[in-house]
Amino acid sequence: MSKFPYIRQDFAASLVVFLVALPLCVGVAVASGVPAELGLVTGIVGGLVTGMLRGSSLQVSGPAAGLTVLVYEAVREFGLPLLGVIVLATGVLQITMGVLRLGRWFRAISISVVEGMLAGIGLVLIAGQLYPALATKAPDSGPGKIAGLPGAFLDALGDGEALASLAVGAGTIAVLVLWKHTPAKVRTVPGPLAAVGLATLAAFLLGLPVATVEVRGLLGSVQPPPLSAFGELASAGLIGTVVAFTLIASAESLFSAAAVDRLHDGPRTEYDRELVAQGAGNALCGVLGALPMTAVIVRSAANVQAGARTKASRVLHGGWLLLFAALLPGVLSWIPIPALAGILVHSGAKLIPVRALAVLWREHRGEALVLVVTAVSIVAVSMFEGVLIGLALSIVKTAWEASHLKLEIVDKGSGPIDAHLSGNATFLRLPKILDSLEALPQDRPIRVDLSGLHHLDHACRTALESWAQRHSAAGTEPVRVTAG
Repeated sequence: MSKFPYIRQDFAASLVVFLVALPLCVGVAVASGVPAELGLVTGIVGGLVTGMLRGSSLQVSGPAAGLTVLVYEAVREFGLPLLGVIVLATGVLQITMGVLRLGRWFRAISISVVEGMLAGIGLVLIAGQLYPALATKAPDSGPGKIAGLPGAFLDALGDGEALASLAVGAGTIAVLVLWKHTPAKVRTVPGPLAAVGLATLAAFLLGLPVATVEVRGLLGSVQPPPLSAFGELASAGLIGTVVAFTLIASAESLFSAAAVDRLHDGPRTEYDRELVAQGAGNALCGVLGALPMTAVIVRSAANVQAGARTKASRVLHGGWLLLFAALLPGVLSWIPIPALAGILVHSGAKLIPVRALAVLWREHRGEALVLVVTAVSIVAVSMFEGVLIGLALSIVKTAWEASHLKLEIVDKGSGPIDAHLSGNATFLRLPKILDSLEALPQDRPIRVDLSGLHHLDHACRTALESWAQRHSAAGTEPVRVTAG
């Protein structure tokens, strides 16, 4: 026992995490447009492989709701055989970034961009999953999903199957929302499992006409990508998708690690090692043709709250998933699709930081704008472009704030005019500087004091010299510039 001093706590926590992960693994797979078993494969790899590696000791990896939209688009555009190639390339890229010690740089990404990314994913996820809850097919584009919802709800009113499906989905969401208010003994069963279990029981007992999960069997679903598929890595579209997978999976994992570190007092996350661990898991998932993985905050928080002390709990959870997939795969065929849609609608809603946005709007409106623009761009265009737009806007905002400049003019009515510049003189503030200087009288001597500047870029220096020459050419005393 001395080798595993916390085995009792870790064993109990692993069962809780398994019960939380099971419906989420299946739900994410179905929503991504791939066989349900592939979600379990990713969960198994997240536990048994990534769980064994160093990085973050208590966070749990598996298929994430945050990548659902991206995976669905990739499968629709490139086909299921190429998903393995994309995920394998993502894993290799993550390992490379970890070895090059780039993991810590993800902490430099603006939190508003990350929260905007998650909010955009949440909005598309909610809009997309309301369609299977209504027993109908979702449009392909983000704007199309949102625009088509009123019509889909109206069509459902006269359709018995759609109404039954909607009732199951709504009931699942209601259980998830109300579960935290149930007695403590009842809450020993995780909310997602209870919601899916009750929905499955209701659909069976009432004989509801709802679609259920299609089961292919574990070995039938695992399809390693053919060698011929790797030639597609030369296409720009596929490379862009790999980069999007890598950036989003890595950012989500490392931000999850930071959040999990705040939940416990154990060892802190080693970001570069965690990136290598995520990469190793994704590389294996790619070889098996499964879904990509990230660290998942829902499972990780459940792990910490259940009393886990070491990484043994997450490794054991992968073992329970493997036993379930091997021995009880037929159970999946009883699960109603609208129940899984309800779980993902609830997960999507939790990705939208309503309270954080309200606080940001009061205190940092620029950051709130970055968050909203990132989210809207993801819905309107696509995941990758939306994140790039958010990053670009964040950089522009930071540059604008960093270029804060104050120009103070002291004119005593006679004698020379003093102009004091302080702050950061960059090209972004150049029009304002020149407008103020060119408005000064041409017939008076001028002294420009640059001693208060922290930074003077080349564009501003050149513009100041040109203005000084023009002003001095008018026949007045030459402009005197002092740098302190």
